[in-house]
Amino acid sequence: MRSKIIALSKNKEFKTLLKKKKTSNKYATIYFGYLDNKNNKKLNISFVTKKSLGNAVKRNKVKRRLRNIMNDLVKNISINLNFSFLVIAKSTMLNSEFKNIKETLFQEFKKIK
Repeated sequence: MRSKIIALSKNKEFKTLLKKKKTSNKYATIYFGYLDNKNNKKLNISFVTKKSLGNAVKRNKVKRRLRNIMNDLVKNISINLNFSFLVIAKSTMLNSEFKNIKETLFQEFKKIK
């Protein structure tokens, strides 16, 4: 089942998710939890890169990588669509291979089920 990915839009949603559960690895920190008034047929996820990560080109590269990984993840793993996700990238993601990042994030999202 392919679901459309929708980004979080309101500041309130971000603050609520930051108070929920989290899991972390060397590439990213993932906050997840239930949000009120959310469409359960679509994946609600946002990617955050801090300014300390680098200039805009580097931050956008990390976000593109994360989006690509999430599209593959939705196709291969059944994700709980009731959850909303906030993925905060770490600086180690810049210099690592895409394959390693993808494997690590796949493992993290399998744990979240």
